[in-house]
Amino acid sequence: MTSSSQPKIDCHVHVFDPARFPYAPDAWYRPIGAETGTTDDLGHVLDANGIQHALIVGPNSGYGLDNRCLLDALARGAGRYKGVAVVRNDASRAELQDLQAEGVVGVAFNVALLGVDFYRDTGPLLERLRDLGLWAQVQVQADELVALRPLLQDSGARLLFDHCGRPNPQAGVGQAGFAAMLALAETGRACVKLSSLTKCSALPYPYPDAWPYVQALVEAYTPQSLVWASDWPFLRAPARIDYGPLLALFEKLLPDAEARQAIWWDTPRRLFGFGA
Repeated sequence: MTSSSQPKIDCHVHVFDPARFPYAPDAWYRPIGAETGTTDDLGHVLDANGIQHALIVGPNSGYGLDNRCLLDALARGAGRYKGVAVVRNDASRAELQDLQAEGVVGVAFNVALLGVDFYRDTGPLLERLRDLGLWAQVQVQADELVALRPLLQDSGARLLFDHCGRPNPQAGVGQAGFAAMLALAETGRACVKLSSLTKCSALPYPYPDAWPYVQALVEAYTPQSLVWASDWPFLRAPARIDYGPLLALFEKLLPDAEARQAIWWDTPRRLFGFGA
């Protein structure tokens, strides 16, 4: 099977539609121009690149705790999309169940933006996620995971890590935060997105200094606990990013067609319930 004919799921995209869903007044960042992308735009991009499904992540940028744009995209997708919502740390079980009923499969923990201290007291939220079978989608960078690992590991919640864990590109695979994430593979309930290599690279495309992190993740997690993502529409990218070259890079990094089949399709379909 050629890569172009392999079915694919993109496990990290955003939708920004400020014309229909104005940004929150206190938004920490307001995407404009090419950084925005509506539900219609997303569908065109996925269709053009042979992508069947996508996991839409509610962004802290633009919308904060306002999930209306996300939920609208899930409804309009009629099963094509699943979602990750941004919620208060004290979100109730009923609130989470309401989101779950609309296609949300997880909740975002944006440690890289809000800091470790913001999430130190989220044990009760993690327990509610565990009980509902929802994912705690965690974005950390550098060594932030070291402090949070005991909380996440003891919670029993399903853990989904963004962007290869965003290791420091200069610090190597042995750096403490990345080592902590590799160790969490042993829990059997952690998964990592092979995505946004620009966030763990000091070099331009094809981000060769990030390749050792990808290979270490493949070895630790295996394709049965890894998924692929584009991070479209490439918010705050340091240089131009295009969708097609990201697919080509993944094919180069994962030359084994069966491994790509698992990461592109089988694993995300199983973990997030696409097509169910």
